[in-house]
Amino acid sequence: MAPPAKLLDAGEREIRPRARVVVEELDLRHRLLLRDRAGWYNRPVAVVLFDGLCNLCSGAVDFIIDRDPRAELRFAALQSDAARPLLARCGLPAEHPGSIVLVEDGRCYRRSTAALRIARRLTFPWPLLYALLLVPRPLRDAVYDWVARNRYGWFGKRDRCRTPTPDLRSRFLP
Repeated sequence: MAPPAKLLDAGEREIRPRARVVVEELDLRHRLLLRDRAGWYNRPVAVVLFDGLCNLCSGAVDFIIDRDPRAELRFAALQSDAARPLLARCGLPAEHPGSIVLVEDGRCYRRSTAALRIARRLTFPWPLLYALLLVPRPLRDAVYDWVARNRYGWFGKRDRCRTPTPDLRSRFLP
């Protein structure tokens, strides 16, 4: 298992590959390739780790998929086996990191920063929300945390993680 990534400012973490995890890195890179009718392309994508038991979070995944026409985002439930190595590389607990996580360009983003970076990749007008990064992170994260604390009460909780439909299976990590 790789050591935790180096902590950067604003809650970001840079993922640094090590020689002993080359096989894991190659396997992960292989799974994150984009695929279309012509075949595999070596184009990196970002991975969204979400609470698979949360109705709000699962609804957000559907919202993102509908507004990500280039299929740049892949998904995995925080509770899934696919998320464990990514969480470990980000230095986050596998049990439950308590927020959405975006792994993008070798860095890990959490909470409001992850949500705004995801919005930047969506169709117009959602990228306009990225300007909210100008709001100090403690304020943004306070709003994010308030919603996160109340999400089960407001939107409910599933008994088990969502299972992607066959037409969306390629968007989820195995």
